[in-house]
Amino acid sequence: MTEEEMTEQQLNEAIEGLCRSKAEEFRLIGYEQVTGADIWECVSYKYEKSGPPPLHQLVNDILSLKATQFMNYMTISAYRGSPF
Repeated sequence: MTEEEMTEQQLNEAIEGLCRSKAEEFRLIGYEQVTGADIWECVSYKYEKSGPPPLHQLVNDILSLKATQFMNYMTISAYRGSPF
């Protein structure tokens, strides 16, 4: 199924599943409080100015997110006072 064939709901569900999977991976290495929503906030932050990327780039960004990148985002967000 290509991106064009997926409904918006199916696309959102697929992305949510990827984010939950990445959050589970982070929990396995000791980051107990990470949620799928936290992962999405981290990944989507870099698209605020440029808009949504192609699906393959979005999937790659979620799956290749490193714990250090995530923690840097959370630290910067805390300094800004944003509510993750």
